[in-house]
Amino acid sequence: MAQPIGTVSFLFTDIQGSSSLWENHPEEMRAALAKHDALMREVIENNEGYVFKTVGDAFCAAFATAPVAITAALEAQLALQAEPWRPETILKVRMGLHTGAVEHRDDDYFGPPVNRVARLMSVGHGNQILVSAATQELIRDQLPLHAELLSMGAHRLKDLARSEEIYQLQHPDLPTHFPPLKSLSNPELPNNLPLQLTSFIGREKETAEVGRLLSSSTTRLLTLSASGGTGKTRLALQVAADCLDEFPDGVWFVELAGCVEPSLVAPLVASLLHISEASDSTLLQTLAKALKPRRLLLILDNCEHLLSACSELANVLLRNCPNVSILASSREAMNLSGETVYPLRALALPDPKKKHSIQSLAQFDAVRLFLDRALAVRPDFAVTNENAAAVAQLCHRLDGIPLALELAAARIRSLPVEEINGRLDNRFRLLTGGSRNALPRQQTLRALIDWSYDLLNEQEKRLFARLSVFSGGWTLSAAEAICSGGVIEEWETFDLLTALLDKSLAVSDAEGGEARYRLLETLREYSREKLMEMNEAEAIADRFVPFVDNSGKTMYYAKDHRRPVNKETL
Repeated sequence: MAQPIGTVSFLFTDIQGSSSLWENHPEEMRAALAKHDALMREVIENNEGYVFKTVGDAFCAAFATAPVAITAALEAQLALQAEPWRPETILKVRMGLHTGAVEHRDDDYFGPPVNRVARLMSVGHGNQILVSAATQELIRDQLPLHAELLSMGAHRLKDLARSEEIYQLQHPDLPTHFPPLKSLSNPELPNNLPLQLTSFIGREKETAEVGRLLSSSTTRLLTLSASGGTGKTRLALQVAADCLDEFPDGVWFVELAGCVEPSLVAPLVASLLHISEASDSTLLQTLAKALKPRRLLLILDNCEHLLSACSELANVLLRNCPNVSILASSREAMNLSGETVYPLRALALPDPKKKHSIQSLAQFDAVRLFLDRALAVRPDFAVTNENAAAVAQLCHRLDGIPLALELAAARIRSLPVEEINGRLDNRFRLLTGGSRNALPRQQTLRALIDWSYDLLNEQEKRLFARLSVFSGGWTLSAAEAICSGGVIEEWETFDLLTALLDKSLAVSDAEGGEARYRLLETLREYSREKLMEMNEAEAIADRFVPFVDNSGKTMYYAKDHRRPVNKETL
């Protein structure tokens, strides 16, 4: 069966409650799932559909037209209803249908419609068929016999972006009454998750991993740790939306970026949850008592400047509220017992040294994000074979940092991508076109890094600046030899470097059994400016003195320490 391309109608399905069925009836479930898989595949293929992916008990199928897709969904659901399942393994399958233009490569599909149909299916219930507005427009005059569509109204799906008008396919032989849809609009799923104005791009692996960790009974405090602009907040919101139905008392988002006083953290949380301080106890004690019976998720966003207060709050809740989970985002972990830290890396990047085509670039999240945001400001923009190399280099030079990519994409309105890439040597002046409704520190690349830099103490600032002399990374011994002196004793270098690692301002890589460290290019450009402001650039670079080793290779040592180091400097 040939795979449909271009505009495709998707049918996504999965079995409701399959995890508990497997846990309670593994042998019976094995037989039931074999029947389910055979039935689904037969119906889909008989209707000219193509099964391009199966994940566990989920089917992902593509159809050339929407009418055959809806016919396949109805036939599959009717066949599942008619199947004589054993009482302990009655399978209830939920289905979603959506139509849109997608990219096809390597026997798979990519693009917003694929994410949309997955979200649509996820808000439904077993035995239910949900249809998007796009598909409804294509099938409303070509419905199967006796079938009709019932409007379920507009719902916010769990991608946190625009609402979707959803329809339920009705048929006399199918159930018609279901619980409310599990969308962000459902009042039975209390939350205050903010509406996002842009689409969520990539991060499929991270979303799944963080969701799995958060759903584990052993993870009560999960901290997303990364440098600024990496997308910690957006990932936290995405994961929280996915697990709304796991927390009957709600998912609550606490934005701390605008909070400047540590003493206001607990009152902010209490106000959000409508909890008043009792006269005979502290506010933290009142919070612990009020939340002890509740099962909820608390998202503490941007904790780094209020780390002590956030740690105190988290510690009290962890020790007194067994059903409260905390998802934090911070440049630095809280270092509490029971905390799980998830380091968030930059988006997947293309290698700028390789030759890239339109197709090869599309597999990288950094490119997909850049393209999505560029199209928002210039709808006729496209990645072509002519500008592919410039796009790859731009994404790489910006280290795959989402905010930096978005700021660069905003310049597409007035500059070609080749010129933007050529001007990145002056990136802090170029990348200033942030959204006016974003936080001030997210409106320019410099302001973003200023936020992190200003939280450092004087010794940490000095070391951060001095490390800019290493363009290709360094070892601990190299940092001790080159960067100590003055306010930094050699023995202090390791602790200060560790602090920069903890604050997500440096990166550690293992290489041949030896730790090696580096700065992202964007951070190194910033730290080099700081070194120049400190009037130390010449003095630090002058510490490298060349010598020739026994093999004839030119090496370098620190002038004051006579210790060989690798010179990967300016």
